[in-house]
Amino acid sequence: MVNHVLVTGGSGFLGLRIVAELLKQGYVVRTTLRSLKKQPQVLDALNENGVPTENLSFVVADLSSDENWEAAMEDVDVVTSVASPMFFGKVKDENEVIRPALEGIQRVLKFADDAEVKRVVMTSNFGAVGFSNLDQSSVTTEADWTQENQPGLSVYEKSKLLAEKAAWQFMENSETDMELVTINPVAIFGPSLDEHMSGSFETIKYMTNGAGRLPNIALNVVDVRDVAAIHILAMKVEEAAGKRFIVSADGKITMPEIAQLLKAQRPEVSESVSTHVMPDFVLKMSALFSKRAKEAKLLLEINRNISNQQAKEVLGWTPIADQETAILNATDSLKKYNLI
Repeated sequence: MVNHVLVTGGSGFLGLRIVAELLKQGYVVRTTLRSLKKQPQVLDALNENGVPTENLSFVVADLSSDENWEAAMEDVDVVTSVASPMFFGKVKDENEVIRPALEGIQRVLKFADDAEVKRVVMTSNFGAVGFSNLDQSSVTTEADWTQENQPGLSVYEKSKLLAEKAAWQFMENSETDMELVTINPVAIFGPSLDEHMSGSFETIKYMTNGAGRLPNIALNVVDVRDVAAIHILAMKVEEAAGKRFIVSADGKITMPEIAQLLKAQRPEVSESVSTHVMPDFVLKMSALFSKRAKEAKLLLEINRNISNQQAKEVLGWTPIADQETAILNATDSLKKYNLI
């Protein structure tokens, strides 16, 4: 039976939500922070949302160092490995992002294995699964893998891909009884517990800040509460061991459709939202000269017909929110914290 859970990166958008849900369900939770300066804001966010915190403890641990990981793993049954290395601005050398991601997950797995942790649930992402499937007539499943040399693949997506591959290689090459599960969420929206937001929220900020013509890029969307729920199910369900799980609400939604949704449902923040659509050829031409446009072109071309059946069938997951609700809740959080 799982009682004690370590959540890495408990101050982040997803990590904090997982910590909150675990505490509400009665687990004893320890979470890693890069600095204890973040502890008060984590406690404040949990208290403000009515989450009991008497079973929560903190340890300072960083993915780039061995320090304190042995203590972090002590008496832990399951690790949810949510934290990922931070990087800002332009990246001159992609290894500046990729190396810390690889070393970080290998470090977590090594210390978890040494501590005889039963299972590690790793947060990967959809970028590790479906960014090389350009066949619009197919269905993307957990059997698919993105190619690391895929044209237009961002360094962030590549780092997540290679980190997940490194995790599975660790399991294959180690004589361990520990189990691994990976969670592969699409663009995460939904309500935030504090001012920390998912990178996906930048899509809404981009629109509400007066973007011009919107590319006809389709997105798969999921609510953060669903991602947290699947992490917890993946901890508990025996049949989850050794599997990957795509986490997505049903369907897909384009950026122009998101704009129309905001116009209709959140008019108070959408005065500057454009509903004009950029022709595909403009984006494709721009991709010849711009790295950012090349990444956007890949988003335009990848197959968005994805299957979430494995999560439903193996984990017994029922989605909490549809894609429209997730987007509107994210918009409300941005408004609440004066970010739009």
